Amino acid sequence: MMEEIQSQSDNYRSSSSSASSPASRVPSSNFFYLRKPGSLRQPISFEDSPEWEDTDIDVRVEEGGDSINVATTPASPSLSKLNSGSLPSPPLTEGAAIPRKVAGASVVWKDLTVTIKGKRKYSDKVIKSSTGYALPGTMTVIMGPAKSGKSTLLRAIAGRLDHSARMYGEVFVNGAKLSMPYGSFGYVERETTLIGSLTVREFLYYSALLQLPGFFCKKKSVVEDAIHAMSLSDYANKLIGGHCYMKGLPSGERRRVSIARELVMRPHILFIDEPLYRLDSVSALLMMVTLKKLASTGCTLIFTIYQSSTEVFGLFDRICLLSNGNTLFFGETLACLQHFSNAGFPCPIMQSPSDHFLRAINTDFDRIIAMCKNWQDDNGDFSSVNMDTAVAIRTLEATYKSSADAAAAETMILKLTEKEGLALKAKGKASNVTRIAVLTWRSLLVMSREWKYYWLRLILIMLLTLCIGTVFSGLGHSLSSVVTRVAAIFVFVSFCSLLSIAGVPVLTKEIKTYTCEESNQHSAALVFLLGQLLSSIPFLFLISISSSLVFYFLIGLRDEFSLLMYFVLNFFMSLLVNEGLMLVVATIRQDVFWSILTLLCIHVVMMLSAGYFRIRNALPGPVWMYPMSYIAFHTYSIQGLLENEYLGTSFAVGQVRTIPGFQALQSAYDISLDNNSKWVNLLVLFLMAVGYRILVFVLLCFFVGRRMPLRRIFQCKRDTTNTR
Repeated sequence: MMEEIQSQSDNYRSSSSSASSPASRVPSSNFFYLRKPGSLRQPISFEDSPEWEDTDIDVRVEEGGDSINVATTPASPSLSKLNSGSLPSPPLTEGAAIPRKVAGASVVWKDLTVTIKGKRKYSDKVIKSSTGYALPGTMTVIMGPAKSGKSTLLRAIAGRLDHSARMYGEVFVNGAKLSMPYGSFGYVERETTLIGSLTVREFLYYSALLQLPGFFCKKKSVVEDAIHAMSLSDYANKLIGGHCYMKGLPSGERRRVSIARELVMRPHILFIDEPLYRLDSVSALLMMVTLKKLASTGCTLIFTIYQSSTEVFGLFDRICLLSNGNTLFFGETLACLQHFSNAGFPCPIMQSPSDHFLRAINTDFDRIIAMCKNWQDDNGDFSSVNMDTAVAIRTLEATYKSSADAAAAETMILKLTEKEGLALKAKGKASNVTRIAVLTWRSLLVMSREWKYYWLRLILIMLLTLCIGTVFSGLGHSLSSVVTRVAAIFVFVSFCSLLSIAGVPVLTKEIKTYTCEESNQHSAALVFLLGQLLSSIPFLFLISISSSLVFYFLIGLRDEFSLLMYFVLNFFMSLLVNEGLMLVVATIRQDVFWSILTLLCIHVVMMLSAGYFRIRNALPGPVWMYPMSYIAFHTYSIQGLLENEYLGTSFAVGQVRTIPGFQALQSAYDISLDNNSKWVNLLVLFLMAVGYRILVFVLLCFFVGRRMPLRRIFQCKRDTTNTR
């Protein structure tokens, strides 16, 4: 085995060395290291000096402080220029505040192993005995190919693992085995949901109101600091999503807005999953320069990355290289290049270090080599690139375990964990009453600006109401008009509820926004539900009263104010129940297409069992009578409206005889003789609206937000153990 590794390494070294020599700067037959001739400026060369001195690390722990000051002496002048911040950075606006210093915190993870639950037991190891650290004022990057465990390791360090994962090992913060309290750290997901109808300043301001206690004036200054820290001053008053006359923010600025939301708390530690996700090279460089400036304020930055350019690579302080859950290297950025050179895989000239790393450890390249094995092109044979990545991974892992870099990391970890520093203190939270008020006002603002929320529904329902009213107009009040009027009321209630499904996309987006905010403890299930309910009531009432007035007078229902108000209230409760049903389905599916399809099927089944197509008492017992006719809110809404219209009325049969309205409806719909039955139906609708929202609350707690309660439980257990 060792002979195989040595031979493979020699082949790789010879091809890399030939690519690095000046004589080889012509088109090569090597497919992966092909370089085009030209007079472009040569990028940073890591091969000019074959031997590098290790980076000197000076760690200084201030007495009475909770931070560790780190001074590094880079070994490469080229990369030191990058690390010194000589790259162009986004200019601050005139009068911009200087970013205030943040007391960072040291983070150490030791022998960290994460297993994912398989079909029977926890057997699949995603992370295998990873060890490393991050210091205040520095950027530590976790790099590796796809599915190497980068995000899992980041979540394990931050204490945000899913319930299906188990973590073994230790995580230290300032030398103490304690969990990170609220406000001491921020976590930015790879994909975050932003509210496009708000400006950047409004979005961050509402986020500050949800997170921080205290006065409004103080929160404004915090928001401005976050805007300046992420270089968003030029975009502060622009809508995130834009509108029909203005484009929204580019992807790079959107990513910075999501990071700025976590900076509102002024965290000591900031975790970012793929900060360069879906960014072009210019936006990626601007993002990393901004994060480098943020780290210079003292904040501890830990983030994952898949690939980077040479300029971006030079901004990193430390790198943790993963492949299939194995740690192939941890240490200074330049030392990683020396590590690859020592293992027999030197980085060729004019190639990005991150590209070189991924080429050596990404097993997907084996498939490419197999595909290109017998191919020919103008430059020669593709099959000359014959390095087996499995051999490279084993070589790099074995070399690192016996290297001075691993020993230096162990020594540093001992220094960081031998003495406990000041424990991070939890910051105050906004009260639940404040959060409900903020969410209600924010939702009202968003709903008033976003036409897809309720304005579209209002237009569609009004058009439908006009169509129904004109089709069924001029019915009169004779006995022959009863059946036709029942049909009109059924069509109005059923079709208006069906058109309300147009609001599913925005409800799905609201749930995704809640999931993002709840994961960082900015919101809660009850707070979200109350805020959504209070903000939707004015719009639903506007829809119900406008459409009810048009329908009521076009159809020619009884001209009494009390009956009209009951009609409006009944239809409003129907819309409220339908909104709760939409929330339930959107919470379960969280996909617009499948949510709409599911709701269409549910509405069709409810319409069939509502008692119009066939009298309710005549429906087949199983399924249609019990339970569908009792679950369908159409049944109670239509029954209440018919009782409101026909109880207490009579119709002439011939010139002498009259029959009550109840008897006139017997052949068309099943209603009750009790004069209070319409209020009972209204009460049932109210209870259904409450019941649907209770169901949404349960779903949000145990399905959508299931990660957070478990994480809090585990944190409480660890805190109790450490206290003992």
